[in-house]
Amino acid sequence: MQGSLMVDIAGTWLTAEDRHLLRQPEVAGLIIFARNIDSPRQVRELCASIRAVRPDLILAVDQEGGRVQRLRQGFVRLPAMRDIGECANASSLAEACGWLMATEVLAVGLDLSFAPVLDLDHQRSAVVGRRAFEGDPQRVVELAGAFIDGMNAAGMAACGKHFPGHGWAEADSHVAIPTDERSLDTLRAVDMVPFARLGDRLAAVMPAHVIYPQVDTLPAGFSRRWLQDILRGELGFEGVIFSDDLSMAGAHVVGDAASRIEAALTAGCDMGLVCNDRAAAELALSAAQRLGVRPSPRIARMRGRGTASTDYRAQPRWSAALAALKDAGLVD
Repeated sequence: MQGSLMVDIAGTWLTAEDRHLLRQPEVAGLIIFARNIDSPRQVRELCASIRAVRPDLILAVDQEGGRVQRLRQGFVRLPAMRDIGECANASSLAEACGWLMATEVLAVGLDLSFAPVLDLDHQRSAVVGRRAFEGDPQRVVELAGAFIDGMNAAGMAACGKHFPGHGWAEADSHVAIPTDERSLDTLRAVDMVPFARLGDRLAAVMPAHVIYPQVDTLPAGFSRRWLQDILRGELGFEGVIFSDDLSMAGAHVVGDAASRIEAALTAGCDMGLVCNDRAAAELALSAAQRLGVRPSPRIARMRGRGTASTDYRAQPRWSAALAALKDAGLVD
């Protein structure tokens, strides 16, 4: 079976236990969180130590902007995407923000940020809210597309989330199991539009831990109907499929960590994220070993292609991007 795990660590440096976990061939990625970050220099050193153990690992972070950005001290405080959407020159600002974000992330040795959010703001979901560019799908296509262009120009692949759309479901999948009762036709006409229109520019997609009962009884990230029939078949998506964090409450509907990783990989995820729970990660690893998983060749597409230079602030494009965001009142 093709598939692999993305795990995390507890601190700002690697322990012997961490190194042992990262050496397992079923582990192909690592995501860092705020607890792993002190400064840009420390993150660079942490990434270098991880590469010394496993140079092939994909290193990721959530650096969307607004309330979801892990890299803060010594980094630009990025605006929420909705703040960009409310500006007159939103498209150029979205591109500048995507480039700036990706440049900073790549410069500390990480490969990608899980961005952009393609969910629509239906004024229902508190967990989405201002993380979304807009409530209008065509506007999201425009602005997210510009953000992706900026990421790509910096050398970072883009990951759209949360397929097929988390904006209608009111519950927070971090702590509950959300449902969206709308029909597949409605989803196709509204929330799926950004994924359909931007699919050829996305290197990866992350499905939602949301149940759409008119389509399947399982959350999208565990559903072959959603991932194989619709995302791969109907939309023709050929990139990487990352699960959302399998430790979230929205994933518990399919059982323990071993059941979750098996269900996610069987449904079609290329990589399953198991975060903030080392015992669950070890259980998922045992399941992956039992299943005989091997990393998907698609994963290599997510490796950062930009420069890891620390002097990026001297680039004219950096000055221009930062000035544009400051002039719009989006950053300090």
